[in-house]
Amino acid sequence: MLLLRMKSFRLLTRKSGRLKMLLTEHFCKNQVPCVCLYVSSYHCSKKKKENGYEQVDQERYTNLVRSVTSFKTSPRTPETLFEEDDLMYGPRTLPPNSDPKCLLKIGLKRHKVPSVTNVLQQTMSSEQAFYLERWKQRMILELGNDGFAEYTKNLFLQGKLFHAALESVFLSDQIPLKGQERDSTVSGYLASVQHVLRDISGVKALESAVHHETLHYSGLVDCVAEYRGQLCVIEWKTSERSKPYLQNTFDNPLQVAAYTGAINHDANYDFQINCGLIVVAYKDGSSAHPHFMDLDLCSRYWNKWLLRLEEYTKKEKNKNISETSQTSPL
Repeated sequence: MLLLRMKSFRLLTRKSGRLKMLLTEHFCKNQVPCVCLYVSSYHCSKKKKENGYEQVDQERYTNLVRSVTSFKTSPRTPETLFEEDDLMYGPRTLPPNSDPKCLLKIGLKRHKVPSVTNVLQQTMSSEQAFYLERWKQRMILELGNDGFAEYTKNLFLQGKLFHAALESVFLSDQIPLKGQERDSTVSGYLASVQHVLRDISGVKALESAVHHETLHYSGLVDCVAEYRGQLCVIEWKTSERSKPYLQNTFDNPLQVAAYTGAINHDANYDFQINCGLIVVAYKDGSSAHPHFMDLDLCSRYWNKWLLRLEEYTKKEKNKNISETSQTSPL
C-alpha cells in the first residue's frame, strides 16, 4: 500500500510539472535557451531564477489550457518540443521578409477573434468604468455633446498623427520626413520623446498586426525595437496628465503583455520578446515618461491578461447562450 501511494504521488507530481510547463509555452513558442520564459528538461542541470509566470494559478483559467494538457506525456527533449510546436501552430517557417534590414509592417486582417483593446474594454473593473464614465459626464457638461464629440475626435487625430510622425522618424533613412515634426499638432509630442528616441535602436516592426491562434485574440503593435539593448514591444501613448508611474497607465501593461505573448507565437515573427516599454508623451513638450517592463513584470501582467481573457470568453459565451435562448422557438 505504501509503495502504491508513493507511485501515485510521483505520477501526480510529474503531471503537475507538465501542466506548468505547457502553460508557460503559451507565452514563448520557440524553446531557445536563456531567451524567454520556459521550463524544459533541456536545461535541467542549470538552476533557473524563479519568475512569477511559473506560479500561475491554473484553476483560475483552466479553459485556456485544457487543449494543450491533452498532449502526449513522453519525455520532453528539444526535438519533441519542436514537433509539438509544429503540431500546435503549424510548420515553423520564417516570414518572407525576415531579413533584419526589413521592417515588418503586417496589415491587420479581420479575424473572428477579439482584439486586445476590445477584451480590455469589456472586462475593465467596475471602479475603472465608474471613473471613466464620471470623466465623460463632466466633459459633456463642460463642452456639450457636440463639443465632447469634437474633443474626442481631435484626441484620436493627434494620436494618429503622432504615430505617423514617429514612423517617419524611424524610416528616415529610407523615406524623407514629410514635415510632421514641424506640425504644431505633434511637435510637442515629438519634443517630449526625444530623450527616449536616443535609447531606441534596431527597429523590427512598426504598426504591425499580431495574432495568437491558440488563445484566439489579435492586435496592432505600435513598435518592436531595442530599448537600451533589450528587445521590447513599445507602445506610444499621449496624455494630458502626467503619468510618472507604471500604475498610472491603467491597462496599458496588460496590452503590452498580450502583444508580447502573441508575437512569441505568431509565425510572422522569427524572434522572441520578454520585455515591454510604455512611453507616455505630452503635448506641451515636457519630458516623456518611459515605463520599462522587464521579464518579471511582463510575466506578472501576462498572468493578469490571461484572467481578463478568460473573463471575456465567459461573458461572450453567456451572451451567446442568452441570445440563443431568446430567439429559439418555444
